[in-house]
Parts: sequence; C-alpha cells; structure tokens
Amino acid sequence: MCQLRSVSCWSFVLLMSLNFPVLSQMSGLPDPRMTPGSIDPAVTQDNIHATVCIKGYTERVRPDKEYTNRLKHEQLRQYRYQDVNPSNYEQDHLIPLNIGGNPSDPHNLWPQPRQGEWSSDRKNDLEFVVYKMVCKGEITLQEAQQRVAHNWIQAYKDWVPSNSYFLPKHRRNNLDH
Repeated sequence: MCQLRSVSCWSFVLLMSLNFPVLSQMSGLPDPRMTPGSIDPAVTQDNIHATVCIKGYTERVRPDKEYTNRLKHEQLRQYRYQDVNPSNYEQDHLIPLNIGGNPSDPHNLWPQPRQGEWSSDRKNDLEFVVYKMVCKGEITLQEAQQRVAHNWIQAYKDWVPSNSYFLPKHRRNNLDH
C-alpha cells in the first residue's frame, strides 16, 4: 500500500493519472475527465414517450458525420491511444441518444474501441436493452443515464444478461455470460 507522504507514492499516482487514457482504452471505459457524459436537457422523464421512445428519434438528433469524424480525430490525440487508426473506433455517445444523451457535446462523445472484451458491440447491446427498460418504465430515465455514465460496463453486467430477451435474436446468441 502506498503512503501518500512518500515520494514514490506520489510518483505512482502521477504516473497513473498521466496514463489514464491508455488504461481507459484497455478497460473499455472512457476517461471520466474528458468524457463524463452529458444529457440533453430537452429529454425528461415526463416527455420520453414524445422524444426518445418514438421510432426515428435518434436519427433526428444524431450529429452529422463530418462533426463526429473531426471530433474522433481530435479525441484520439487527446486520449493518447496507441492505435490511432480511426476505423478501429466508433465515435460513441457515453449516454446514448436513445436515453437522452446530449447529441453533440464532446463531453458525451469518445472514440470507443471496436475490438476487445468491452467493444462497441457490447455497448450497443446495453444501449438497446436500457432503451427498452426506460421506455417500458422498468427504470427511470435518470437512473439509466447516471448508471451508464458512471460505468457502462457494470450497467451491462447488471442489465443485459437478465434482460437479453429485449435484444434481437441474432444478438442474444453472441452474449458471453
């Protein structure tokens, strides 16, 4: 255990904070200092059935590719990922659009690896399940937003296996329990 009064401990803490983007890439979670998540204030619990729960909602609010591609290149540098090939990443909304994530705030977007245990495919499964849970009233919009923003991997573990029936059949077969 590191004693905070020791120089070696502070060196370790500094090293870990400087390397968080690299650790973030390996863990599947975005760096919370750069991507803490951001909600769209126009989406509330009271209006979900007139906004996010309406078919086609995300297509109406999704930012254009020119913006997200430019942001992806910028964030790949900011995150200091070792692999900087943009095609290996999905520019993803931490709080998904389908549960009221802010469409264009850079604090809600990050270059999520397409490969690895906690890939963009896994997060897409969570997004689908949590959307269904919110629209069916099984969880509140605020709970969904907070839990996904805090740790989408834990939210996946808590919700996807027990609600996999919400997923399309071809995605249910790909779940690793």
